[in-house]
Amino acid sequence: MKKQHGTRRAFLAFCALVLVFCAVLPALAADDPIQVVNNLSEFIIGLIRAVGIILLGFGVLQLGLSLKSHDPSQRANGMLTLAGGIVITFTKEILNLITG
Repeated sequence: MKKQHGTRRAFLAFCALVLVFCAVLPALAADDPIQVVNNLSEFIIGLIRAVGIILLGFGVLQLGLSLKSHDPSQRANGMLTLAGGIVITFTKEILNLITG
């Protein structure tokens, strides 16, 4: 039980660190309404990227624990979480590639 508590504490510390770095992003308003929308868009994309980075970290953690315990179902979940984190982290770039 202590091992799981230490893992949970490390994951929560990682999440807090990611959120601190994402909170540094400025969302300044301007006189131009288009600039206000662009700032809001950048802020939302930053939040989505933070969620993706958290999922990436959790996926790596799950994958590492599954390799240690030789659990194939946990390994599959870790791979899926890792892939989902990559897609969410790079959402803006993927949308830019699709729209041209």
